[in-house]
Amino acid sequence: MLGLKSSSRQIWQKNWSGSLSDYVTAIGWSPQGDMLAACSAAGEVLVLRELSDRSLLDLPSQDSLNSLAFSADGRYLAAGGQGKTLFVWQFPGSEELPASLVFSLPSKHWVEHVAWHPQLNWLAFNVGRYVQVWDTTSQRVITTLPFEASSALCFDWSPDGKFLAVGGYQGAKVWNCLDWDDDPYLVELPSASVALSWSPDSRYLASGNMDRTITVIEWQDGQPSAQPWVMRGFPGKIRYLAWSSLLPNASKPILASTSVEGIVIWERSLNPLVGWDGRVLENHTQAVEAIAFQPQAIHLASAGADGLVNIWQKAKHLTQTLTGANQGFSCLGWHPKGQSLAAGGKQGELLIWSQTQAGKGFSKV
Repeated sequence: MLGLKSSSRQIWQKNWSGSLSDYVTAIGWSPQGDMLAACSAAGEVLVLRELSDRSLLDLPSQDSLNSLAFSADGRYLAAGGQGKTLFVWQFPGSEELPASLVFSLPSKHWVEHVAWHPQLNWLAFNVGRYVQVWDTTSQRVITTLPFEASSALCFDWSPDGKFLAVGGYQGAKVWNCLDWDDDPYLVELPSASVALSWSPDSRYLASGNMDRTITVIEWQDGQPSAQPWVMRGFPGKIRYLAWSSLLPNASKPILASTSVEGIVIWERSLNPLVGWDGRVLENHTQAVEAIAFQPQAIHLASAGADGLVNIWQKAKHLTQTLTGANQGFSCLGWHPKGQSLAAGGKQGELLIWSQTQAGKGFSKV
């Protein structure tokens, strides 16, 4: 491994492990933190409630599921994948499994991504060259957004709920959610946007691009305020982006990006001519498969194909390395209060670590 050494003081300890029958493709916590869901390449969806209550949700096929997410109020869980079907479960389900809604899509394309509006029960998902937005409560289509240049490769709601950004070949489009018929703002790129992420204050939109660049646009009063910043010099395409929480003593959030096995942390420079200052975090020896900042903190977790989950204190120093997936990790996610961290593996492993001073909910058993 390169450079940094792990501290001997253990901050996180494993308090639960289980498995699915195949590659864990996605995991997600409910916003209230009382449920953890995971899906696999075998088409399984596992829901954990307080660790002792495990529900394997019934599905009509074994097609791989690519993504899942809980709605902002925790009432719905959506999952989509290769079966050209969108599944939505409604909670709570008391002692029974939750009620399920199954939407068959009139398309030959997979559902690669699902994402909920940050305040409303609106579900966005991509189907080929379109992103569709459904109102799950009324079960009606709100809008169908075209991305003519290519398949829609990524999308993200702004945290204030005002905008939906969609990326693909030659850039990204940003729609105003108050007027879907209005022309979207265009972020033009010479290649393709493959990862999009809004900062928690909805001020910055970052795009990770196929041509080994990152584009960051600042938004003010619902409009882009200046020409975008462009960061270059990466060894491969930008696969993942993550923003830190906006802490009371910090004026701006921090951006993390991955390319191959490297992680770069970006902070807005005090010098407006510089734009963003970057520093490299080195410890992974194979591709980084997921990154996420701990909620209400600037500690970063990174999961790699090398079988390591690294914890970076203040996104600077490696304080602990977690293991448990011999063939590599595929995804990770923080509990919404930051008290636990879950990660999925390429052979179906599912692990949860918690702080040694474990509290209620997902505590040591």
